[in-house]
Amino acid sequence: QVQLVESGGGLVVAGGSLGLSCAAFGRTFKNYAMGWFRQAPGLERDFVAAVSVSGGRTVYAKSVKGRFTISRDNTRNTVYLQMTSLKPDDTAVYYCAADYSENVFYVPSKPTEFDAWGQGTQVTVSS
Repeated sequence: QVQLVESGGGLVVAGGSLGLSCAAFGRTFKNYAMGWFRQAPGLERDFVAAVSVSGGRTVYAKSVKGRFTISRDNTRNTVYLQMTSLKPDDTAVYYCAADYSENVFYVPSKPTEFDAWGQGTQVTVSS
């Protein structure tokens, strides 16, 4: 199973930008569709964005579409989440997730579809 390690979280003022990275270890990264989820205190883990194995297809939650961008670099075994125009409502622990997929175009979005999870990184947006 692939192991995932997130980095890049922190504190940012509303309206600012922040980039997250997720490095994968242990298995063939290029066989996994990748996603980002987030969880605020007392709330469920919500889908944020995902990218297909090929990198050619992406899906976003409505709340972040147009502000966040997911991308992957299969040569570095890393997936990224670039976040702009951040709002206090974006405050959460952000988790990276991996879904083994033989369909290079499929983009998963449900937590149950993902096989592996990172430990999470805190993002705090102050008003």
